[in-house]
Amino acid sequence: MSIIRDGENTDLALGAKLFRGLGDPTRLAILRTLAGGERRVVDLVGEIGTSQPNISGHLACLKDCGLVTDRPQGRAVFYALATPELFDVLRSAESLLEATGHQIALCPNFEEGVS
Repeated sequence: MSIIRDGENTDLALGAKLFRGLGDPTRLAILRTLAGGERRVVDLVGEIGTSQPNISGHLACLKDCGLVTDRPQGRAVFYALATPELFDVLRSAESLLEATGHQIALCPNFEEGVS
């Protein structure tokens, strides 16, 4: 007997896909930075401290998934969070980490590089 109703498998898979997208430290850093407002790639490189190709690749991924939008202005392109709900998810995650971060840090099931 399954406790998952029809259609829930799809919803769960979609939710898992979202959290895998948020599970990369660089993408999470980009989103957290964009929560403070629009940024160009060069701004993100300076604030996050990684290479331009790395930032650009992660931005392309986030944009393909509909989590980030871009706005050309002259020769510059500004990136922003696509929806305010994403900011709410990030804020909720930070609250959860405040409450359980020490347990998550000690959890042997989710070590870095192990999935």
